Amino acid sequence: AAGTVPRRRPPESDMGRGLTLLLLALLAAPAQAEGGTAAAEEVKIEVLHLPEACSPKSKKGDLLNAHYDGFLASDGSKFYCSRTQNEGHPKWFVLGVGQVIKGLDIAMMNMCPGEKRKVTIPPSLAYGQQGYAQGKIPPNATLIFEIELYAVNKGPRSVEAFNQIDKDSDKKLSELEISQYLKEEFARDGKKRHPSAHEEILADIFKKNDHDGDGFISAKEYNVYQHDEL
Repeated sequence: AAGTVPRRRPPESDMGRGLTLLLLALLAAPAQAEGGTAAAEEVKIEVLHLPEACSPKSKKGDLLNAHYDGFLASDGSKFYCSRTQNEGHPKWFVLGVGQVIKGLDIAMMNMCPGEKRKVTIPPSLAYGQQGYAQGKIPPNATLIFEIELYAVNKGPRSVEAFNQIDKDSDKKLSELEISQYLKEEFARDGKKRHPSAHEEILADIFKKNDHDGDGFISAKEYNVYQHDEL
């Protein structure tokens, strides 16, 4: 299911971002299949600014950095401003995997760094009939977002990320490889954690990703979002 827009997170340094994204990617359930073109057509996209050099363009699985403001279409009132969250830092999220509402996952496809868009998202691709009381969004609300995209990077489920963890290049991730990668990320992150955190996270990663129970996470189980062959 789509997440909130966006989920609140405690402030974190860029050094800690890699660990957060790795864990988010490894612990997340595989993404649902994309909806049909009819759903995509329901999102109205207006390009406010397009850079002359528009590359790379965002695709599913990419790691994006953006600021965005959210408004209710009914009265124009603002219900969200990313610039007032997390000390004003732009938001990092992986595109197309449900970290934001479905409408934003659709609206931010094929978008390049420096591009600005105004998008209108119907209730069916936002919070639907239930709304989102915590976010001050009423039932059946059409939403408008003004988005400024800053960066398009390879996402944590990319081929590059898989190969970085796969030290022996056998096209599958062992418990030792992921354990070592977690240690490196913990060290880089520099935050104090309970000694049991490492083992708990490692166990959870395999519980949610090692679907065939063979003790390894294959490329397919890792759910790489690119079409590149490993």
